[in-house]
Amino acid sequence: MATVLAGLATACGAGATAPDAAASPAAAPVESPPAASATTPGTATATPPGSATPAPPTAAPPTESATPRPTVPPPFSAKIGKVSRAEVRYSWHEGCPVSVGDLRKITMTYWGFDDKSHTGELVVNKSAADDLVSVFGKLYDHRYPIRRMESVDVYKGSDYDSIDADNTSAFNCRSATGSSSWSQHAYGLAVDLNPRENPYVYADGSHAHKNATGFVERPLKKPGVVNAGDFVVRTFDGIGWGWGGSWSGAKDFQHFSSNGR
Repeated sequence: MATVLAGLATACGAGATAPDAAASPAAAPVESPPAASATTPGTATATPPGSATPAPPTAAPPTESATPRPTVPPPFSAKIGKVSRAEVRYSWHEGCPVSVGDLRKITMTYWGFDDKSHTGELVVNKSAADDLVSVFGKLYDHRYPIRRMESVDVYKGSDYDSIDADNTSAFNCRSATGSSSWSQHAYGLAVDLNPRENPYVYADGSHAHKNATGFVERPLKKPGVVNAGDFVVRTFDGIGWGWGGSWSGAKDFQHFSSNGR
């Protein structure tokens, strides 16, 4: 009978019976291995104490190449202003054929032998100021080089010293070279341009300035030199001014004037 009852109990349990907790020991917990941490590029990961693992280098952002930009020369500029008595202290005196009030100072840019722009001053007759601004503007744009451009008063009115310094100038109340008559410079109606490169040459071929020895013959291809029919001569001719280099006998290669003398 006992055997029959045991068989019935097995059949009614609908499968294996659950183990008796009191009779079976508890299963020991199983530790899961630490999950591997997913890392992404650029993310720092923890390192054991004392580890000297360097951080990955950081790429520097790209930079533009340091190509120098070409320097553009400033455009020609000129300003015409009145002249004070103090500004012509040496170059003007009582008895001059023009008054101080009839003179004007042109402050303007000119192109130097150093291939740079400079600012100079030219004292001229007011009647010629606008025309001369036009001439020197064209010389500047043509890059015709000028050594310096200062009032002859910087040289205390000395024509010789101004020429020796290769100074381009205009007004100076003095007589014409070798004459007792007024020079066109005394009216502010003449310009001496680069007098070293363009010397006054006497009829016998001599000249007064040693630093001009290499510039006596014409034609001559050197910077600042004026030759017959060149751009400089044509530009002054455009305002009706003549060139001393075209004279018979003595040649004044530096000289441009309103009447050609």
